[in-house]
Amino acid sequence: MLRQSLMVQGTTSDAGKSTLVAALCRILKRRGVSVAPFKPQNMALNSAVTEDGGEIGRAQALQALAAGLPPHTDFNPVLLKPTTDRKAQVIIHGQVLTDLDARDYHEYKPRAMAAVMASWERLLSKYDCVLVEGAGSPAEINLRDRDIANMGFAEVADCPVILVADIDRGGVFAHLVGTLELLSPSEQARVKGFVINRFRGDIGLLEPGLKWLEERTGKPVLGVLPYLHGLFLDAEDAIATSTVEKRGAKLKVAALAYPRVSNHNDLDPLRLHPEVDFSWVGPGQALPAADLVVLPGSKAVRADLEWLRAQGWEKALQRHLRYGGKVVGLCGGYQMLGQAIHDPLGLEGAAGTTPGLGVLECETVLEQEKQLRNVAGTLALPGAPAMAGYEIHLGVTSGPALETPAVRLEGGRPDGAVSADGQVLGTYCHGLFDHPDALAALLAWAGAEEAERVDFAARREADLDRLADAVEGALDWGRVEAILAGG
Repeated sequence: MLRQSLMVQGTTSDAGKSTLVAALCRILKRRGVSVAPFKPQNMALNSAVTEDGGEIGRAQALQALAAGLPPHTDFNPVLLKPTTDRKAQVIIHGQVLTDLDARDYHEYKPRAMAAVMASWERLLSKYDCVLVEGAGSPAEINLRDRDIANMGFAEVADCPVILVADIDRGGVFAHLVGTLELLSPSEQARVKGFVINRFRGDIGLLEPGLKWLEERTGKPVLGVLPYLHGLFLDAEDAIATSTVEKRGAKLKVAALAYPRVSNHNDLDPLRLHPEVDFSWVGPGQALPAADLVVLPGSKAVRADLEWLRAQGWEKALQRHLRYGGKVVGLCGGYQMLGQAIHDPLGLEGAAGTTPGLGVLECETVLEQEKQLRNVAGTLALPGAPAMAGYEIHLGVTSGPALETPAVRLEGGRPDGAVSADGQVLGTYCHGLFDHPDALAALLAWAGAEEAERVDFAARREADLDRLADAVEGALDWGRVEAILAGG
C-alpha cells in the first residue's frame, strides 16, 4: 500500500522540482494510482483557472494534467503574485485576499498555514497518494521561521522528502551536502534520498562522486536524471529565453518582456512553432523588425506601460504599425493598447490614470473583483476558427473598439477588439494561440499563409510521457516505492 505523501524539495529554484513531481504524477497514474499534486505556497506570475473558479500556479495545472485531473484550488492553496519588488497579491484557495509586503505576509503565515492544511486534509481523504512540491530551497535560513513552503510544512504534515539538485548549474555535491547540513536533525532525518537532475555526459565519471555523497551523508542517490532537450512543459515563472535557429521560418515574431510580465506561457506555441522566428525583447534592447509584435499580460499594467515607454518601445510600435506590421495584446497588453488605463482604487499601485498607446478606441477601469473563468469560442478571423483559453484580469474595458470584437465566446459574449485597419487585435483571453485552429488562423493573419499545423496540447501530452519514461528509467524505483510505502 502506497504511503499517502512524498515531498520533492530542491537545493535551489529551478532545480527540477516541478518537472519531477509532474513525472511522478504521470508514472503513478499509469500504474493505476489515484494521485494528486500539491504545492503549499507558490510565488509565480503564471497561473491557471481551476474547475472550482479560482487560480493556481501554472506548474500545478501541468502536474494535474500529468495526473489526469482538472486543476483545482486545493492543489495550490497559497499563491503569491508579485506586484512590486517588495509587495505581492496574496491568493488563498484561488481567490484574492489582499496585497501584502514581505513583512506583513510573514505575520500572516500562520493563517496561511491553516488554509494549506485544510487543502492538504481534503486531498489526503480523496487520493491514494499526494505528491508535494517545495518552493525555492529549504535551507533559506532567513525564511525558516513560520515556513509553510518546505520543511515547515513537511514537519507538520509528517511527509517524507527527497532532495533534487541541478548538476547543469555546477556544484551539485556542494548544493546537496550544504543544504542537508543547514537543516535541523529532525529535518535531516526526513530526507530519504537525493535525485540529481539534468545530467549529460559519461555517467561513469560521476559515479565516484555519487559513492562519496552516499558515504558522506548516509542518504541514497535515488537516480540521475538525463538532460532532456526540447521538452514542451509550461514554465512555472521564468521566461524561456533560449532560441533555436529556424531556417524555414515564415514569420518573425517579437514579444515584449516587461518587468511584471505574466502568463508568458501564452507565447509558447509561437516560440516553439517550427516556422516562427520568435524572440523576447528585454530591457535595453531595440524592438527588431518583425511581422508580429505581441504585448503579453502584466501584473502591474500601468507601471509596465511606463517602463515600456522608457525603453523607447512606444515609438517603435508606432513605426511597426506604419510599416504594416501586426500587433496582438493579451490581457494587460490589450489594456495597454487602448486610450487610457484608470486605477481609481489604487489596486496596482498609486491611484490614478495612465495614457494608453492609443491604437484601440477603448479605455480600461481596474476594478476590485477579479474575473476568473475558462472560456471557448471562435476568433473573428476568416473561417471563424475555434479557440479555447481562460480569463484572469481586474480590468473592465469599454469603448467603440469593442463593436468589432476579436473573439465570440460561447453564449454569444464578445471579447476584445480588432482595429478598423485590421492591424491590431486585443483580447482578455489567455491561451489565444493554444488551439491549432486559432494558431493557424492567427499566423495567416500575421502573414504566414499555409503554416504547418501544430497541436501543442498533443505535444504537451507526448512530452509528459517522454519525461515520465526518462524519470522512471533513471530512478531506483524499488527505493522510491519503499519511501512511498513508509520504508
